Parts: sequence; structure tokens; C-alpha cells
Amino acid sequence: MTFPNGLCAFPITPADHAGRVDIAALRRLVARLSDAQVDSIGLLGSTGVYMYLTRDERRRAVEAALDEIGSRTPVVVGIGALRTDEAVGLAQDARAIGAAAGLLSAVSYTPLADEEVFVHFSTVARESGLPIVIYDNPGTTRFRFTPELVARLAAVPGIVAIKNPGWEPDETARHLAGQRGIVPAAFSIGCSGDWMATETMIAGADTWYSVLAGLFPEVCLGIVTAARHGDAAEARRLDAALAPLWNLFRQFSSLRVVYALADLLDICHVEPPRPILPLPDAAKQQVAGTLAHLPTGITR
Repeated sequence: MTFPNGLCAFPITPADHAGRVDIAALRRLVARLSDAQVDSIGLLGSTGVYMYLTRDERRRAVEAALDEIGSRTPVVVGIGALRTDEAVGLAQDARAIGAAAGLLSAVSYTPLADEEVFVHFSTVARESGLPIVIYDNPGTTRFRFTPELVARLAAVPGIVAIKNPGWEPDETARHLAGQRGIVPAAFSIGCSGDWMATETMIAGADTWYSVLAGLFPEVCLGIVTAARHGDAAEARRLDAALAPLWNLFRQFSSLRVVYALADLLDICHVEPPRPILPLPDAAKQQVAGTLAHLPTGITR
């Protein structure tokens, strides 16, 4: 399997207060991304509130997305779960529906040891047959993948990529070179942390897993394209135009901000799942003011 490198755009998963996915709104979201020709869509990631949805609702979301876009755009589906058997089942669902890969995090209640995570990931890869992306998200899971664990997992058949947390610009080259040295040549190295991703892509990362691209795919594609062609100045110019949004992400969290943006842009009108609260009015006004002053063309 050739992993779909480039820009992986992560939309929200619109749902009501009971956790039932708004299929019509989700179809609109993924159709926008596919029409923009993103390299892949990250469905049911953290921005897609996967941990707040039942297996049935996750299946409905994947079915709707794949039915809407068909084979035009690969879909990477979040399959994280507390129990290994549940993660296997979610991965099997995603594979049966037609997902390109599964995004697997080390979610837990009881803190996990490295060996437990290794067995968990290896089991999901082996029993599901779905290509697996390691999702290193210590900000939410409180588990950080060591280089030794990444190297072990990268050698497991079916584990094909990693979504790293954001790296500070002055550490990007070192982290990227270190990881390149411990994984197979075809293994895809990706980054998240939108406000740090441009420098990582310039340094040669394969994939940007982007929250903002779930709403503003064109400008994010512009950054990826410029980085791929060695035009660091253009990538940084576009990134600088997004600085006011990055500030909002850091201040309020990207999840809360993109829900507010989706509402302000009249893309869909939903709130995040409880107990997460939407931004208070003063913060939403700040988001609206930032949106109004972005350069022309950014919000397409």
C-alpha cells in the first residue's frame, strides 16, 4: 500500500447532543475537501471527536463519507478505543467500508507501558488487515512514543505511517532526521500542530495532518505544494497570513475554534459534544473579528 502523503484534512464530525451524526452536514464537509483535491481526508480524528461517538455512529460517518466521495479521495479513519478488541472492530469496519488507513492512538484510562502499546498496535494491524497510522498525541493521551517504540512498530507489517505531535521550528530538522534513521524508507512521517507544521514540511516531512485544512483546504494545499517544490519563502508567506488563526488555536484550542469557524462561515451549525462547551460569546466575537481581517482568498 502506498500511503497518501501530502495534505490530510481533518473535518469536524457534526452531530446532535445525543451523539447522532448529521450525515447531510458531514457529506457537505467531505465533498468540499474532495473538490479541493486534498491528498486525503482524516475522518474521525481528534477534531472529528471520535472518542465521543459510538461504534455505530462512527460506522455511519465512514459509510456516508465514502459514499459521498467514492474513490476520489483516500480516507484515513480514526480507530482509537480503550480496548484492543474494540479498536480491532473499528478497524475492520473501516476496512470493509473502503478506508485507506486507520489512525490509531494510544488512548487509555490506566496509563500504558510501551510493551502494552506495542501489543495493542500490532494486534490491531494483524487482525484488521487495515494499514495503520501511529497517532502520537500526548496532549490528549498522556502517552508519548519513544524512538525505540516507533522503530519497533514501524517494523510491524501493516503499520505504515506516523502522525507526530508538533515540533518546534528549531527542533524540526533534528527530530525528522532522527526518525528517518529508525523507520523503513517507505514509512510515511507526518506532522500535526498546525502552527508548527509549515517548518516541518519545509524540512521534508511527508504529510501534514491539518485541522485548519478541514475548513480552509486551499491555503493549506498551497503551503504543502510550496514546501514540496522547495519554495520555502512562499510556504512561509502563506503560513504568516494564517498567524492570527494560529494564535486563536493556541489560546482556545483548535477544536473549539474550528467549530466556531464552521458556524461563522455558515458551513454547518453544530456544537462540540458535551462536556466540551462551545466558545463563549466574547471569544466567538474574537474569532469573527480575526476571520474578517484575514487576507482575501484565505477562507476559500
